[in-house]
Amino acid sequence: MTGSIKFNVFGRIVLVERGVNGWRSYYPGPEGKKRPADFVIPDFVTANELAQYLDDLFHEDARPGHTAVIRLEE
Repeated sequence: MTGSIKFNVFGRIVLVERGVNGWRSYYPGPEGKKRPADFVIPDFVTANELAQYLDDLFHEDARPGHTAVIRLEE
């Protein structure tokens, strides 16, 4: 997989990339930089399962106006 998959995770933007060592997740900044996210995505999670995995992991962050994990188009 090349590039990254962008998600809105209950109001917070997360980038997920698949590398040779598994999934890597980042929080993008407004200036274009990205910093490593503070969670791990297991290797067995497929690209099609990422949104559900993030929903399961962060469901406690849901609040009015931010009730779902949404895959964003690039």
